[in-house]
Amino acid sequence: MSDSPSKISKHYREIIRGLGEDPDREGLRDTPMRAAKAIRFLTRGYQQTLAELINDAVFASTMDEMVVVQDIELYSLCEHHLLPFIGKCHIAYIPQGKVLGLSKFARIVDMYARRLQIQENLTWEIATAIEQVTRASGVAVVIEAQHMCMMMRGVEKQNSLMKTSMMLGSFRDSQATRAEFLNLINKR
Repeated sequence: MSDSPSKISKHYREIIRGLGEDPDREGLRDTPMRAAKAIRFLTRGYQQTLAELINDAVFASTMDEMVVVQDIELYSLCEHHLLPFIGKCHIAYIPQGKVLGLSKFARIVDMYARRLQIQENLTWEIATAIEQVTRASGVAVVIEAQHMCMMMRGVEKQNSLMKTSMMLGSFRDSQATRAEFLNLINKR
């Protein structure tokens, strides 16, 4: 079990003091506890499991053509600087007798995004989770995100955008299937 907000808040208090600020001044007095609660919320994916999240929302279906869910917003924290990266996720799969409840795609994205990590791993986690749950013949995931660690510090490039993809099964094996997916998510 992870630390309680009150224990985490003590660490934030020391960080504030280490920055040269007075954690007892009016504007900062409640900041350690607010920050502790915020970081617990932003990393709540550690408290979730795929099985609990899916909750048997996999349904029999004769659908065997591509299903695409795009523009799922995501918010995560990079494991290198604990700064946010914000973007959207596009998912496709080709069912083989089972489809996943629509809201579960967003819930899967949120569960993995609400953990400390890098975008490359997040893309892989989402794809493999959907493949595991649906047993689809193919799964594709593309994530586009802006990283505050690149925008607010370091090279400070405000218009940079990182894109990652993971293609499994028929999306990896068939150029035509992959192209159809990429074409569909690029049409607006």
